Amino acid sequence: MGGMSPQAKAESLGIKFEKQTPGYLNLCIRSGNQLLTSGHVSDLKGKLGQDLKVEDGYKAARNCAEKILNSVWNVHGTLDGLKVIKVLGCVNSTLEFSDQHLVINGCSDLLHEIFGKESDGYHARSALGFAQLPTGAAVEVEAIFEIK
Repeated sequence: MGGMSPQAKAESLGIKFEKQTPGYLNLCIRSGNQLLTSGHVSDLKGKLGQDLKVEDGYKAARNCAEKILNSVWNVHGTLDGLKVIKVLGCVNSTLEFSDQHLVINGCSDLLHEIFGKESDGYHARSALGFAQLPTGAAVEVEAIFEIK
């Protein structure tokens, strides 16, 4: 990471941090020393193995990660001082599609890049296929962070 903090690294990658207006559900809730996020859906809609390829899904998963980081920033004020604990990635896919893990790498790779693959970004993960996701989104991701 060359000594760059997670917040500075994320900003250097062009990730936007914007204040959120509270809605129907809490996008990121603090419980003790953990931050748990709601599922964040990709802007991209569609089904993997049908109209979308792994590369499309990979970008969609990265998009989910960027949204998650914005929600975390809204609660914590910074990405600094956090450890990524767990990621759950949901992929809108056909019954035949079995590369969900390669899709969710779009999220994991970004978290590794920002928080460090061998340190605070080294997270546990599940990548699952779903028959459908809300609004027809290609990918939905939720995450848990620890406040160090």
